[in-house]
Parts: sequence; C-alpha cells; structure tokens
Amino acid sequence: MSEKKRKNILVYFFLIVCVLTTIIPFLWMILTSLKTYAESISVPLTIFPESLRWENYSSVWSKFPILHLYLNTFFVMVISIISQITVCSLAAYAFARLEFPGKNFLFLLCLSMMMIPYQIFLVPHYDIMVSWKLSNTLTALWLPKTVNIFALFMLRQFFSSLPRDLDEAAQLDGCSRFRIYWNILLPLLKSPIAALCILTGLGTWKDLMWPLIINVDMDKMVLSAGLANLTGQNITNYPELMAGGVLAAAPMIILFFVFQKQFVEGIAMSGTKG
Repeated sequence: MSEKKRKNILVYFFLIVCVLTTIIPFLWMILTSLKTYAESISVPLTIFPESLRWENYSSVWSKFPILHLYLNTFFVMVISIISQITVCSLAAYAFARLEFPGKNFLFLLCLSMMMIPYQIFLVPHYDIMVSWKLSNTLTALWLPKTVNIFALFMLRQFFSSLPRDLDEAAQLDGCSRFRIYWNILLPLLKSPIAALCILTGLGTWKDLMWPLIINVDMDKMVLSAGLANLTGQNITNYPELMAGGVLAAAPMIILFFVFQKQFVEGIAMSGTKG
C-alpha cells in the first residue's frame, strides 16, 4: 500500500470518528424519546426501545404551548438577525471607511470586549432590562443581542477589503455616505452577511441561559427555555425531555437541508476575508 493511500485511510478514519461523535448523541436523543421511563433509566443501558412510544411527543405537546413557543422563538430570531446586522454593519462601515477622532482606540476598546466571558454581561443586562421595565417581555430577549462585537469585527474587515475607488466614484456622482453604504458597499457583502445571519440565528435558537433569567411567564418564553421546565426537581421524565429536544431541533434541521448550500457557503465565508 502506498504512502498516499495510508494517509487517505487515516484521514477518512478520523473523519468517520468525528461524524460518529457528532451523530451518536443525536441518535441517542431520538431513541430515548421513543422509550418508556423505565427503559431510559435501565442498567445496563437499553439502546433500542421494545416498542415505539410516540405518546411522549403528544404528551410534551399537550403539556406545553409548543406552537406558541415556536412563534416566540422565530420572532426573536428574526428580530435579532435584522437588528444585529443593521447596527453592526453601520458601525463596521464607520470604523472601516470614515475618519474621526479616537477611531482606532474605540475599535480596540470594542475588540477588548471579546475577551470578556458572555456570562459577565448577564447581570448588567438584567439590571438594564429591569430599569427599562422590559423584563418578562419578548423585547428583552433580542435587545441585548443588537450589538455583537464579532459581527462588528468581521464586517469591518470585509468593508476594509473593498477598494476605496468605489467610494470616490460614488461621491463624484453625488452619493451621500449612507447611499454609498446602502447601495454600493453593502450588496457586495452578501456572503459574510449570510454567514452572520446563520450564526446569529443558530445562537438565538439555542440560547437558554438569558431567556431563563429574564422571563418567567410561559407565554413570554422561547422554545429552549420553555422545554427546560421538563426537568423536574426530583424526577425527570427523560423520554419526554428528549422528545422536547427533538421538537426543538427539528426546524433547524429542516432549514439546514432546505438551505444546505447557503449554510455551507456562509459558514465557509465567515473564516475568510475578501
């Protein structure tokens, strides 16, 4: 066997191990959602259920307003994406194309915030939402996500990579700064914006900590926080919990297969510049 074939075998073996590591927990979640409670806690482990218990899904659907939680989650996700892309792209344009006092210092100050763990901001975010009387509202779920330093940094790099001749030609034609941003430069950043939409959407969909902290009413919760109530204080019905997990993951899986090409291109572009 040639050296090249041996390397290929090792690479494929490594990739197969990575795929199995990713898929097995999800398959286990699906199988557990179809088990009885006794089967889910049995020792030794029961891999396959004796009979498919689809009533676990109907039980979760009857216990929680799943449809309402879906609508809340989609609403918060869409508003988070729109507000974040709007604010961060405007700020990125200013840092990349405009000249103003203290620009480099302010940009470095923004970048320094990336070094701070997200959990540090939970307390000030909570205090601000309470002082603005926005606690226990859907607005409190998306408003803190309006500014994302990673999105700002990424878009600023892409804006900087565009030739300045575009700005000069537009100014000669009488375009204002906003029209240069909106009509000329922003359409050239479709790929990085698509990547940020994907990352922001996924992050919002799976966010659990902040929704649990800021909202208490079920009708103001998103899917992840609502289904967290399936975890009991003394006993947790694992089949129902896993059924809720499948229901929460299903929309994102369907969207991935529908927009698979856009997902892959967007994520790939997030690691490149220009």
